[in-house]
Amino acid sequence: MLAEETAALIAEYYDSWKGGGDSFDAERLRRVLAADLDFEGPIAGKRRGAEGFVAGLGRFAESLKGLVMLEEVRQGDQAAFLYDCDLGAGTLRFAEFIRVGDGKIEAVKLLYDADRYRALGAR
Repeated sequence: MLAEETAALIAEYYDSWKGGGDSFDAERLRRVLAADLDFEGPIAGKRRGAEGFVAGLGRFAESLKGLVMLEEVRQGDQAAFLYDCDLGAGTLRFAEFIRVGDGKIEAVKLLYDADRYRALGAR
């Protein structure tokens, strides 16, 4: 996949949810995810499949008031992002690692402070 195609795919991914619950677009998100997506996160653990990820991200988007992208690094079929999310009761920093292939996002690894996330009352 060309670097431009990877960048467009990842932009579509973030655009589908970064605006919060009112603009969350599950169908748009599904279009960029591989059906057998590999996901790993501090609360959900390791999971496989796009549908569970879409549902979880939809719940998260309901708490999201804003996202500020701090850093982006891309190389080949992989990308890493560091961003802050305003969750209403406070801000939480996330690191996200994405792998793409065959025109879809194949893997997402998300890192954040799960205890602070719960303390902020996020979903």
